[in-house]
Amino acid sequence: MERRTIGAATLEVGAIGLGCMPMHWAYSASRRSGEGSLRTVHAALDAGVSLLDTADMYGPFTNELLVGRVLRERRAEAFVATKCGLLAGEQHVVANGRPGYVRRACDASLRRLQTDVIDLYQLHRPDPEVPVEETWGAMAELVSAGKVRALGWCALGPRARSGTGASSRSARRPGAAPADPYEAVIRQLERVQQVFPVSAVQTELSVWSPEALDALVPWCVSRGVGVLAAMPLGNGFLSGTLVPGQGFEPDDVRARHPRFTAEMMAANQPIVAGLRRVALRHGATPAQVALAWVLARGRHVVPVPGTKQARWAVQNARAAQLRLTGEDFAEIARLPRARQSWH
Repeated sequence: MERRTIGAATLEVGAIGLGCMPMHWAYSASRRSGEGSLRTVHAALDAGVSLLDTADMYGPFTNELLVGRVLRERRAEAFVATKCGLLAGEQHVVANGRPGYVRRACDASLRRLQTDVIDLYQLHRPDPEVPVEETWGAMAELVSAGKVRALGWCALGPRARSGTGASSRSARRPGAAPADPYEAVIRQLERVQQVFPVSAVQTELSVWSPEALDALVPWCVSRGVGVLAAMPLGNGFLSGTLVPGQGFEPDDVRARHPRFTAEMMAANQPIVAGLRRVALRHGATPAQVALAWVLARGRHVVPVPGTKQARWAVQNARAAQLRLTGEDFAEIARLPRARQSWH
């Protein structure tokens, strides 16, 4: 697989990563399989994927434990990215950016991952009760201690937050997306850059959620910061495998996500249809076209599709070989903007 370098720390990873969250968090619990997920991680590595993206809150903890079982055998093949800063509760998540907690969280992640160093340690979400410079400073100390190679920041957009229990309400007219959704994120990034370099920013980026391209991605490019594109398949929608009105289990984040109502899924079908037309010209799948579109945003961008099934991990990895044409990009650009019923 093509390799890409991200961040001032010159971190080299496969062009497509593996998001491990669906194996233990956010999606239907009834469809989870520990052994199946283990096979998925191995299959991804076999296909040339190196970046494994996890977090201590996925499970919580169980996802890191699973990844650790793989790293015990194949650490040299993997680039390990995990996160701290969120505590998972019964009905919600709570941010914790206290320096003492950050240090303890890192040590615990190292034990679960069965490794002596984390390649990319990411702040899952800043704690509004703690100056972000204090949290970032504690994370920087972990780099100095040799426990972490580089630091990353998670900046998921408003659509992602609306599906994870965090509030996305603001003063806006019904049906309108918020203006400049990353303005506050960039201000925070400017602050922490004064403490220690940001090597990568993980943010939602896909055909149906391109907002990060307006300001956040250019900010990253101008500073040599890599972009990890989270949810590049739109929580599965852009794969074309979801049926409007199919319903989701209560523990699945899509059951509460405004874009996954039966009405909105039906309204956004023209986007999938357009990806399918492009895919047919290449003997590919809509998911592979969606990933190729993200890859084409620049060599600093690495899509990180999440899956718990080995066949999808392998199919996603093969998207790195797909080269879209000017005609393809023009057709995708003409697709209607994604609709969302904001509550």
